[in-house]
Amino acid sequence: MQLNLNSLRAQIEEHLESRGIVVFPSLPRAGDIGATVHWDTTRNPDFKAFVAAAEAAGVRMMTLFARELEDDLIEDTLEQLGSLNFDRDERRVMESRLREMRAYAGFTCEIELSFDQGARVFVFDLQTEWFSDLNDLIDQIEDLYDTEDHGEDEDDDLPFGGRYLPRN
Repeated sequence: MQLNLNSLRAQIEEHLESRGIVVFPSLPRAGDIGATVHWDTTRNPDFKAFVAAAEAAGVRMMTLFARELEDDLIEDTLEQLGSLNFDRDERRVMESRLREMRAYAGFTCEIELSFDQGARVFVFDLQTEWFSDLNDLIDQIEDLYDTEDHGEDEDDDLPFGGRYLPRN
């Protein structure tokens, strides 16, 4: 997956406009409660096929969410990592990986298109490889944090407030 999904985002918006489909800017919907159906972006990464399927179902409006990596996420995760008691060498490796991610701050790392049909939400979600790697690293840190007793509501201190980012 490319390093930055900005150009793809623009292509998606242009394509939807050319098809007469209204774009509704939204928050991520992949984690919405209810029946969510995910498009297989691994085998079918072309968003135009997803849009064609939506059109065939009579859809005239789609939601569009695009996430840009914010430096605050990396800083919060580094702070979380700093509060953990574990192997110094392992901590250095994780800190180094997190600092490397700063190079992607401001880049679009995820795009999600979705539409509702009946009681289902159909979702097309793309993430960059580096963002998936960052999610994996955050998961490791949160797992380590969960094994330690911090005497507070754990969800308040986690970089995502106890909420994981949607995945493919």
